[in-house]
Amino acid sequence: MAGDARPFGQLFAEPTRNGLTRPKAVRGSGIKMVNMGELFAYPRLRNVSMDRVTLSEAETKKFLLVEGDLLFARQSLVLEGAGKCSIFLGDDEPVTYESHVTRVRLDVHKADPHYYFYYLQSYHGRAAIRSIVEQGAGASGIRGSDLQTLNVQWWPIAEQQAIAHILGTLDDKIELNRRMNETLEAMAQALFKSWFVDTTQDGLPEGWRESTIGEEVRVVGGSTPSTSNPEFWEGGTNCWATPKDLAPLTDPVLLDTERRITDTGVQQISSGLLPVGTVLLSSRAPIGYLALAEVSVAVNQGFIAMICDGSLTNHYVRLWTKQNIEVIKGRANGTTFMEISKSNFRPLPVLVPPQSVVNDFHKQAKPLHLRVVANLRESNTLATLRDTLLPKLISGELRVKDAERFVEKA
Repeated sequence: MAGDARPFGQLFAEPTRNGLTRPKAVRGSGIKMVNMGELFAYPRLRNVSMDRVTLSEAETKKFLLVEGDLLFARQSLVLEGAGKCSIFLGDDEPVTYESHVTRVRLDVHKADPHYYFYYLQSYHGRAAIRSIVEQGAGASGIRGSDLQTLNVQWWPIAEQQAIAHILGTLDDKIELNRRMNETLEAMAQALFKSWFVDTTQDGLPEGWRESTIGEEVRVVGGSTPSTSNPEFWEGGTNCWATPKDLAPLTDPVLLDTERRITDTGVQQISSGLLPVGTVLLSSRAPIGYLALAEVSVAVNQGFIAMICDGSLTNHYVRLWTKQNIEVIKGRANGTTFMEISKSNFRPLPVLVPPQSVVNDFHKQAKPLHLRVVANLRESNTLATLRDTLLPKLISGELRVKDAERFVEKA
């Protein structure tokens, strides 16, 4: 069983509208504005930080967002990004949107915007969007007029709402975990600052000593075995990380990697397979991605990896690294791109508290980290369930009542 096909424009409450042009020079105060960065970073937009702009009274009437508005990327440097859709879920204050974004406001008597947000994430919806993408020199894009003629799937409104509720329930749980993890990370940072930054403002406390990070942890790097040698890659089971694996992380935790490497491939890397708990810092392109490895992992040459088997624990070292990231970047150099080398990193000064203090801190920081990891694992499971149910619900292969049983077990 499948829904009917209808022109998307028949479901609009009003014509599509492109956003406002505001040069960066005039931004900084006023009303929050959704830019392309937020559109790509947040599929569901609610209470996120944005640039601010001033609006005239006439612009305020035309360009403020309301809950349920669908926002489309008019242009993208990559083909897959053109027509990318996010949904505005509301904000504690007024929000507008910029000129590279097209707003679609649906007639809620005919169409549930949450359902169409999910529809446009599905294979069917993405295929429909791809059919109207125009490729130009250096960028791809869509036009609002083409969105109106786009053929989309339509179910009776009650069915739309039921499907959206199931998928939205899973996303709400994921969002709750994300907010909880933000709070837990803030608590860990505040704990570190209180114990080890504020304490040293007036000088070195008794029992503390001065050292360098290279003397307190094992600082190693990685490499990339020949990608043309299948013996190093085909059928690999070991995680192999590049800074790209850390780039999308919302939490400072590495659970998996995009590529796997064989045991033979690992043998080509001098640092080998790094243990669980290793602190990973991207050392170039860019400098500053930071995570604790929750899996044994080999790394490429874009990392400074810190194995914390000395006096300083990995939670101390990760938070010390985050606290000192600008100092670390200041040691970087390079012509093609900035990079912090191991030889420039190792001499960085670090204060070493008494072992009892470090251990007590670890006892308080570790449970916070473990809760972050547990929340992240749960969110990954929920996301997998959502992505499994999405195409089946959209196509009608799975009915709502059957899907509800999966969600209840989650």
